[in-house]
Amino acid sequence: MKLTIVGKNIEITDGIRLSIEEKLGKIDKYFNNDMDVRATIRAKKSRQTIEVTIIPVSGNIIRAEDSEENLYAAIDVVVDKLSKQLRKYKTKLINKSQDNASIRFENIESSIESEDDTEINIVRRKKFGIKPMNEEEAILQMELLGHNFFVFTDSETNEMSVVYKRKSGDYGIIEQA
Repeated sequence: MKLTIVGKNIEITDGIRLSIEEKLGKIDKYFNNDMDVRATIRAKKSRQTIEVTIIPVSGNIIRAEDSEENLYAAIDVVVDKLSKQLRKYKTKLINKSQDNASIRFENIESSIESEDDTEINIVRRKKFGIKPMNEEEAILQMELLGHNFFVFTDSETNEMSVVYKRKSGDYGIIEQA
């Protein structure tokens, strides 16, 4: 596992770095060595947030985030969330008989622990026309509809994009690669 630790509005001390390496080392057994893991720590007033993103060579990106007054407690919660996601991911992959070379399943116990592990149930399907517009128009349309995301065709690139509202109140754009 290749671990990158980034601090925003906080200095990454040796103690913080050691704690993150130690805690994430507990889930290192789930992955092959050529995996990229990025831990981002942000401090805002009395709350510290840790966000861990695991980028496997193949397969889905796994991400967890938590905010606490105590950074070390947030690290523990994030590692627990990642472990739970890995168990859920394993169950779904086994059920679909898929193969994923990045995750070593023999190290993950298979158990259904909560209602989150139930079958995915799509209850509604919508079709709508996507018209070309710029990012500002898409944000305005999203706000007018009262949604937290909006799919549109970018008039400059003619590619499908998604604009979304972030927790901070700012906006993000997801573009096709």
